[in-house]
Amino acid sequence: MSRLTHTISRASRWHLFLMPLSLLFLLPLLQMVLASFTSNADINRFPPRFIPSALHISGYVRLFRDAPVGRWMLNSAIVSGIAIVSHLILCSLGGYAYARLSFRGRTVAFVTLVATIMIPTQMLMIPTYFMFTHLGLIDTLGAAFVPFLTSAFGVFLMRQFFLSLPKDLEEAGRIDGLTTFGVFFRIVLPLARPALATLAVFTLLNSWNDLLWPLIAINDPSKFTIQLGLINFQGAHHIDWQELMACNVVATAPLILGFLVAQRQFVQTMSMSGLKG
Repeated sequence: MSRLTHTISRASRWHLFLMPLSLLFLLPLLQMVLASFTSNADINRFPPRFIPSALHISGYVRLFRDAPVGRWMLNSAIVSGIAIVSHLILCSLGGYAYARLSFRGRTVAFVTLVATIMIPTQMLMIPTYFMFTHLGLIDTLGAAFVPFLTSAFGVFLMRQFFLSLPKDLEEAGRIDGLTTFGVFFRIVLPLARPALATLAVFTLLNSWNDLLWPLIAINDPSKFTIQLGLINFQGAHHIDWQELMACNVVATAPLILGFLVAQRQFVQTMSMSGLKG
């Protein structure tokens, strides 16, 4: 009982430290939301006012009236949706192969795969652009989601999680007559829901927030993602800050919702994936 009380008191002390720190990180988000309801006159005044004198929805009205935000959001949802499904399938298969299957060159192949994480993305853009040009993917949504079909980090994350699972359940499945794929799909994959949710969150963040590569590969406004659309609100001599902040709120809301949905699985995966290397 005393040990339990000591553990609770330690957790409470950490919460007293982390809660104010979390509020500090929430301040930029709160300012963005408030700025989206603030008139441009209040935004541009000096000294700046954190809390608006009055709430205005004109920024959201102009946003949905003057720009195809719905189309941009749909394009981003298509890109992120395809990227998430592909990541969950390919990375889980690759991670299980590196964690459980024995084949020649497994260690060398895995080290080489993980080493590719250290290659800067900018170094790959020119050869990727030429390759996509020959494939006819430039200026299409395919150019935005094909680079996110799988990733070395996703394979690494799933491998670390699979290594933390006991082998007894898999061996019991093989005794019952299941094949390797049967063990994977019927036993291992249901246990990997926390890792899959975490991988989905990471993939959503990366694919939804990607700007540099779509900026190079997509020129057709009807194929713009929401991040490309944000650039349209930043002029060389004038910026409508209220409309820009409103668009930022619309673009950020799906990410916050996705993280809140998968928060518990995210924490569980981070605690389990480091048990075994």
